[in-house]
Amino acid sequence: MNAAPALSLKSVTLTYPDGDRRLTALDAVSLDVAPGELVAVAGPSGSGKSSLLAVAATLLRPDEGRVAVAGQDTGAMSARARTALRRERIGIVFQQANLLPSLTAEEQLLAVEHVRGGARGVRSGVRGVRAARARAAELLESVGLDAAKRRRRPHQLSGGERQRVNIARALSGGPSVLLVDEPTSALDHERGERVVELLAAVTRAHGTATVLVTHDRALLGRADRVLTMADGRLR
Repeated sequence: MNAAPALSLKSVTLTYPDGDRRLTALDAVSLDVAPGELVAVAGPSGSGKSSLLAVAATLLRPDEGRVAVAGQDTGAMSARARTALRRERIGIVFQQANLLPSLTAEEQLLAVEHVRGGARGVRSGVRGVRAARARAAELLESVGLDAAKRRRRPHQLSGGERQRVNIARALSGGPSVLLVDEPTSALDHERGERVVELLAAVTRAHGTATVLVTHDRALLGRADRVLTMADGRLR
């Protein structure tokens, strides 16, 4: 990968209070991920994987070190600026899809775009709504959901299909960085493999710098790199 990293962590250390001492969650972690690269981080529960994602997503400030997203150093940013950066540059695929039960697959993406547009102070006219619908349909098609399934609500979709909506929703803002938290934990092995194959495909198609954390090493064959997290250290 010759491109400049879209996500860069340099000597990041994160600690939490634990009684009268502090527990080290991340210990001098460094990681660069280029556009179009899928990096998998494997490790057991408690190894620091979730903390790594939280810092990369700018949800937590590290005690030490530097975090840069799309070339922007987040260390000196205000909370408001970090929120704007997450909205514009970072997509997050959560372990559970957390879809709104009353909305169709397409409407899940439209709702996110409406919130994003409101945060920017953008008013959507008829053309804006049409463009948003076209973009939602394109993204849902790119993750393998046809027109009929795009009109279904979460309870009418399989677990794998709900996770595909989750991925499309994370991509809806055109993020530079895609952070994926245990996306196959609620799926059987076959559906889990399909989701990871999809993540590899959308990483390349959309040019995102993707970090996938998982405890399931059987699903890592599609990654460009596989790293191991243990005791807060990345190897």
